[in-house]
Amino acid sequence: MAEITVDINKCNGCGKCVNLCPFNQIIIVDRLAIIEVGCTMCGVCQELCPTGAITIKRERLSNEDYSNYRGIWVFIEQLQGKIKPVSLELLGKAKELANKLNQEIAVVLAGDKISHLVKDLSSYEIHKIYLVESQALKRYTTDAYTQVLVSLVSQYKPNILLIGATNTGRDLAPRVAARLRVGLTADCTDLDITDEGYLLQTRPAFGGNIMAQILCKYTRPQMATVRSNVFKKFIPCSNSQPPEIIKIEAKLNPLSIRTKIIEVIKEITEVVNLEEADIIVSAGRGLGSSDNLYLVRELAGILAAAVGGSRAVIDAGWLPHHQQVGQSGKTVAPELYIACGISGAIQHLVGMQTSRRIIAINKDPEAPIFKVATLGIVGDLFKVIPLLVEDLKKIKNIV
Repeated sequence: MAEITVDINKCNGCGKCVNLCPFNQIIIVDRLAIIEVGCTMCGVCQELCPTGAITIKRERLSNEDYSNYRGIWVFIEQLQGKIKPVSLELLGKAKELANKLNQEIAVVLAGDKISHLVKDLSSYEIHKIYLVESQALKRYTTDAYTQVLVSLVSQYKPNILLIGATNTGRDLAPRVAARLRVGLTADCTDLDITDEGYLLQTRPAFGGNIMAQILCKYTRPQMATVRSNVFKKFIPCSNSQPPEIIKIEAKLNPLSIRTKIIEVIKEITEVVNLEEADIIVSAGRGLGSSDNLYLVRELAGILAAAVGGSRAVIDAGWLPHHQQVGQSGKTVAPELYIACGISGAIQHLVGMQTSRRIIAINKDPEAPIFKVATLGIVGDLFKVIPLLVEDLKKIKNIV
């Protein structure tokens, strides 16, 4: 619980808090700040009040000793016996966090007949693998996996729990957090450890206009979900010590699992998955209109690349949503990313800045996209792209 108060002896009615409140929940009445009922306790007003008149008192949900919570856990998502890449990316970040906290790395591996994956995970410098096998876990269901993960966390008490922000992770993580009554930060773009030992979680907020840094001081475990391609995939180590394998019996009541998957039908599509593409050519507002998309498509065709777009392009209806790169679209990390006429708003950067090489084409030399670009071309894309296409055709002997 939290309570916000205004000290009438300190408040001078300056109105600074009114302008700062992102939710417009503060008014000034008779030179006194009044907090309205829609206040979210975000803390901006308390932090920046020049007279220190605003105070937020937060209470712990429990008086439990959090020093008992130790270890960095990663939920290993697998589908049909194959580990999802995002889980391996999280292992790399988990290693960094574990080194800073001097704590162990453990993973939760759940499914049916998946013990062969233990060998695959053994070279990732993991200390413990919690292996949970059951016929009821063959295919993901919210109820079954939530019961398993909540039970493990309650028994073994990890300090931090990381889950991939996949369709499965976005369903599982909030259920687990709600059952445990802990905080959860979704779609993080960075994770770090503060000097006090808290998990510092960074994610875009307010439509991507700012980057929020979030701490969960009052509950454990500290939970976060992270999209694919945000972190580099962890490189396995041939000299790593074999992990301790802890086999857990899944005590699942079939009656508590309210859904049953009857059949899985795979969609057959010719659409290229941006998250798996090695080369992406993306279009931005600088193209002017959808009529000019042929420039991007021609360049992509020569490079055998996928075509993406910024949010402005998708909102304008030039490309479908599944081709959007950015915070509200796909997070990608191709070998080569070519940004054509994209200024580089933070919403877009968080979705592509981990690409191995970035080429930016923009006529504005101050465009933010150049700050993350490996190679920047300041120029008119209507002149630059045709020249690139012409040279590439010569190199590839395309008539």
